[in-house]
This record gives sequence, C-alpha cells and structure tokens, in this order.
Amino acid sequence: MDENKKDAIKKTVDEAWKDTVTKEKLGNPAPSEELPEVTFNLFVTGLMMEALVALGEAENPLTKKKELNELHARFVIDTLSMLQEKTKSNLIKDESDLLEAMIYDLRMKYIEKTKDK
Repeated sequence: MDENKKDAIKKTVDEAWKDTVTKEKLGNPAPSEELPEVTFNLFVTGLMMEALVALGEAENPLTKKKELNELHARFVIDTLSMLQEKTKSNLIKDESDLLEAMIYDLRMKYIEKTKDK
C-alpha cells in the first residue's frame, strides 16, 4: 500500500476517534452506546439478579455456572432490606410493592437453598 493511502486511512481513523471523544465529552454517546434510563426499579432489579446468581438460580455470567454463594446472597438480600427501610415513605406504590415482593421471594429462595445446612 502506498504512503498516500496509509495516510488517508490513518487520518480517517483519527478523525472518527476525535469525533467519538468529542461526543463523549459533550455527553452525547453514540446511539449503540446509549444507556437505559436510570430508575429505582432498574436498580433494585439489578440487585435482585445479583442475588439470584448468588443463590444459584441464575447462571453466573463470568463462570457460566449456577453456584450457590450463601454469604453473598445474604449480603444482597440484606442490602435490599436496608434500602427498603431507608426509603420507607419515599417510594411510589409500584416501587414499594416491587421491592417488598423481591425481598420476600429472595428470602424464601434463600431459606429453601440453605435449610439443610
């Protein structure tokens, strides 16, 4: 490849990179990199999924295995309970109901998984 073509490719790559960095600095991520809206329900659902992985109910995305991690499961459930207590009277009904149902379900799963220990 001749030097002119190499320079043209390098310039194109450099310009694309500069555009991406500029958009990030301005807070305009590329469309494929847009994040979902941050909501309370999304936040607690993420914690619930973490607890389900720790309970061996869902596959660990790193190990690709379902494994029980009793201590981590209890920690996440306790974290959700603390969050429920700290946000009491500050949540809308849907958020409060979701959190209450999550904690109840996770506690029941925890008891089921650890009852023989």
